[in-house]
Amino acid sequence: MVLRKFELEAKLKDDNQLIRNGVLRNDHPLDLSPEFHDFLQACRRGDLKRCQELISAGVNINAKDQFDYTPLVVASLCGHYELVQLLLESGALADPESFERERAVYNALNNKIRNLLLSYDYSKTADPLQPWSSHIKSLLVRDTPPTSDITLSAATGEFRLHKFLLSARSPYFMRKFADAPETVTWKLSPAIPVEAFRVVLRYLYLGDLPRDFVGPRSAVTEEEVFRGIDKLCKQLEVEQLWDAVLSTNDRRLARQRQQDETQRAQAQVEALFHSTVLKHKMVVDTRKVDDVKWPHHNAIFADCLLRADEQPESEEEAETDIVSNGSGIPIGPTGSSDLDTTRKSPRRSVLFPAHKLFLIRSPYFETMFSSEFLEAHETEYLHIIKVDCSPRVLEIILRFLYTEKAACPLEHALDLLYAADMLLLEKLKNKAAVTISTLGSGNSNALVDRTHNAAKAEATDNPEEGADVIEVEPINVYDVIHAAWDLNVQRLEEFAARYLASRLEDYIDEEEFAELIQESAARLKARQETDTIELLDDIRYYLSERFRLRFEGDGLEEMLDEEANTAERDGVEEGVVDHKEETGGEEGGEGGGVRALNGEVVEDEFASDAVNYQILLEKIDRMLERLKLDA
Repeated sequence: MVLRKFELEAKLKDDNQLIRNGVLRNDHPLDLSPEFHDFLQACRRGDLKRCQELISAGVNINAKDQFDYTPLVVASLCGHYELVQLLLESGALADPESFERERAVYNALNNKIRNLLLSYDYSKTADPLQPWSSHIKSLLVRDTPPTSDITLSAATGEFRLHKFLLSARSPYFMRKFADAPETVTWKLSPAIPVEAFRVVLRYLYLGDLPRDFVGPRSAVTEEEVFRGIDKLCKQLEVEQLWDAVLSTNDRRLARQRQQDETQRAQAQVEALFHSTVLKHKMVVDTRKVDDVKWPHHNAIFADCLLRADEQPESEEEAETDIVSNGSGIPIGPTGSSDLDTTRKSPRRSVLFPAHKLFLIRSPYFETMFSSEFLEAHETEYLHIIKVDCSPRVLEIILRFLYTEKAACPLEHALDLLYAADMLLLEKLKNKAAVTISTLGSGNSNALVDRTHNAAKAEATDNPEEGADVIEVEPINVYDVIHAAWDLNVQRLEEFAARYLASRLEDYIDEEEFAELIQESAARLKARQETDTIELLDDIRYYLSERFRLRFEGDGLEEMLDEEANTAERDGVEEGVVDHKEETGGEEGGEGGGVRALNGEVVEDEFASDAVNYQILLEKIDRMLERLKLDA
């Protein structure tokens, strides 16, 4: 252990020297900004919602404060397991050989967090863009399904390439294909060795550069290859290639340069995604979708159209038939057809021009374009492929497929969860689940279902009642638990149980809650008398956490017995309590007691929690008896 500590300290000194010399980038820079301070404070509190909001806003998750504390170390030290999990999933560095990971493990409050840090796959943290870059790399050698739209001819063979990616990575190709989008072949100059162009292609497609630039059977020298690389770098305007060619054998330095290039490529693809796919999306009357004709070899290199339908937002929109894309990109002729004029509110559809080279990141589209489906066969115009989700969700999916980014607002998270499951995008599905279980939970210690409370307030005779808690959030815990069951998402099952337990007094008397418990019991195909109800077991567990943790070492059972004896001795009855409520007696007034769920006034919050816990357990038992599930 001592030797390990000395090794880490020696490595830390070497890395610090390289950072001071400007060779290595500092993975944990000092950050004294108000945003990062707010982030660290949220990590100390374990506020999942605030942390997720700040991560989405772009706060540096690996920075440190003036005391050398990083968010991962703070969350580990304060014992917030779910927050540590969120930080790791969001890109917090946890290299087994790093000082910061060792520090987080050493300072972890409990073994649960320590084991999470020790077992976490470092490759996920070190390079979150690895799946995206691996896909780009595979396009150079991938033949099925066919996605290339330009062929480079050389003396020794052909390279099947992609206009979109070449345009994104090289300003030269951007200009060339903009002037001649119909180009489908390109001949390499014989003055440039094929070996040199192969190195440049591997760089453009994020591949690892070869150690030997000249093979044993090559007819050119290494010097000629380097001159060819130099000429191509200047012509294609990709000067950063030389940094990769001349990189040292240092593992961390090589990884840093590869990550920098991947991030640069991601930014380039994202910029072109905005200027092509998003800029030229079309909003059309759903009845006229089939009239849209988009030719092949168009100026934005799209090879299919994705369709998502939406309901009209207003009557004015419904009355106007729209076929437009707001650009000069030709969409071809639109014919007229017999329309159903009796329909007052025709739906609208949004069409996104898309590129198969990114769509095939989804196994759903990969199978579609590789099979005998109609979409796999080329026709006169681009195929229109319908995706069963809203346009906003489809835009999130496309952004993820093109750039690996997935900022999902809470109101779209459930729809995204189902759509990602349909498209077999497990990573995006997990991101949607994370959004629901973090943004949807608010503070992990005080979950609030504001939509539910707002609906209850609307049902009361006094609209001002509960006005202080009405803040509409687009989440419904019943929808969440059904999605968890439908899609087998364990994370959401745990979240929903914790959510319900934290506000059980709001749900326990509702018929919908009883139906949910009954449905959970019915999920066992052959339920025996000794079987328990999984959802109810989880709710009971989190309910005990909610109350019993406040009484650790204080004897909850003794407190419950004492409260019962006190109530019996003082003769607290319902009529007496009602009288004190009406007269504003000192127990319910300022500085008096605290009112429990049954209306009883007790001396403080600890006593109130003890009574409330017993009341909720009794209500659960009565509900089970009524549903005949008490066994």
